[in-house]
Amino acid sequence: MLFRSVLFTVLFNLGTFVMLIFWTPVFFLMSRANGWKVVRVWALYSLWLQNWLIGTKFDFRGLEHLKHEDGLIVAAKHQSTWETYAMLLFLKDPSYVLKHELILLPFFGWFAMKMRMIAVKRGQRGKALKSMASQAREQCAIGRQIIIYPEGTRKSVDAPADYRYGIVHMYQEIGSPVIPMALNSGLFWPRRGLRLYPGTCVLEFLPVIQPGLEPEVFAENLHNVIEEKTAELVSEARNDPEYSASQ
Repeated sequence: MLFRSVLFTVLFNLGTFVMLIFWTPVFFLMSRANGWKVVRVWALYSLWLQNWLIGTKFDFRGLEHLKHEDGLIVAAKHQSTWETYAMLLFLKDPSYVLKHELILLPFFGWFAMKMRMIAVKRGQRGKALKSMASQAREQCAIGRQIIIYPEGTRKSVDAPADYRYGIVHMYQEIGSPVIPMALNSGLFWPRRGLRLYPGTCVLEFLPVIQPGLEPEVFAENLHNVIEEKTAELVSEARNDPEYSASQ
């Protein structure tokens, strides 16, 4: 499995690099809608590769909560690289909140600017929050889905939750519905280490949190629903004989 994991990592990165190089000459002439079609091909390739080499299966739940997917915020648990592309299969025109340094990278940064991602300079707290909310409001107004990781970065499966204020500020300022998202991906593609694992990787969209709640009520509600469901999905996976046998 270690050999398969290393091979997956090599082919995943190679596939990503080839897609970026191959499509760059024409990508900026495409509409954003067609650009997302290219990205979804890469996402499907990556899912297929992980299933083929590692044996990981995938289960996407709660898709019915996306029926009001225009002009909303997706607040996602973040444990792995996997969810950054897996959720793209179900969102029509997303815009990620990401750190400004990524915009400066060749190829990926060009892609992020083309797709109008929301870049945030994290060292400038007050200005960063204001800029993030302003950009998110503009994107929501044209029906896009804002993807934000409330903890700001990937966290290991058993690490204590650490929700930042950014999602609360965005919820207050924009007044858009929020869809929480829970998962167990860190069990199968850990934040650190080369080894990946078989089993069933689950991503679940949870019921919509409507606008209008008091900030502290929203923050507590969001934290509780994501963490409780994530704990449930992690426990479910750990009890799966296929995952247990790989440990």
